[in-house]
Amino acid sequence: MKTKRIHLFEFEDQKWFPQLLRNYVTDFLQYLANKAKVYEPVVDVINETLQKSNTTQIIDLGSGGGGGLVWLGKELQKKNFEIRIKFTDLFPNIEAFQHTTNQSDIFEYHSEPINAKNVPENLKGLRTMFLSFHHFQPKNAKMILQNAINSNQPIAVFEIQDRSLPSIVAMLLSPVSVLFTTPFIRPFRWSRLFFTYLIPIVPFVVLWDGIVSALRTYTAEEMRNLINSLENNTAFEWNFNKKKSKTGFVIYTIGIPKKQ
Repeated sequence: MKTKRIHLFEFEDQKWFPQLLRNYVTDFLQYLANKAKVYEPVVDVINETLQKSNTTQIIDLGSGGGGGLVWLGKELQKKNFEIRIKFTDLFPNIEAFQHTTNQSDIFEYHSEPINAKNVPENLKGLRTMFLSFHHFQPKNAKMILQNAINSNQPIAVFEIQDRSLPSIVAMLLSPVSVLFTTPFIRPFRWSRLFFTYLIPIVPFVVLWDGIVSALRTYTAEEMRNLINSLENNTAFEWNFNKKKSKTGFVIYTIGIPKKQ
């Protein structure tokens, strides 16, 4: 049974939250995403979406440090050698972007802040949002989707949590994962250890933001309602689905222009 959507605050969203700590939180999320291969169920889905959209370019919005797509990007490259993934974020983590792009030539990054509600026209390709769409309240969420429609660019939204009790319980265990994985996260930083073990801000923020993320996540019905309220939404083919994974599930909404 799911609760009503509750949009509490997340530390990651706050302008006053130190960039250093924000980076450490996103670094953990991305490390876990790669090790657990959480996007394994949607590799074929993304590849098919790229083919239908007649593009080999992914414009990732709200990328954090970009590291969460390392495993996924390499899997997609096996299916399409020409694929390129460009990282963007409103708060670009340049150091993490550079670390990620050094791991494969399929990755690029945009160093300037990119607002998902108003993506520059020169950034063309499949717009993806991994674990980031829930950060936006309905008004802004609709602006993101409307901008994709107005720009005639495909968009794909992915989440790995929902407003169910099992998701919330899983978030309660997240600090333990932070404590176990932090020494293995790269690039290595003594300050990361300091804010994880001596002053455990990172585990606390991961716990709080994780629970809030679950409570913020849109259901498929809510996504349909958002999309139905958009101008010219019928110009896109929309797909709402959920795929099981070894660690849980991936829920997604994909919109592809009917005419390219």
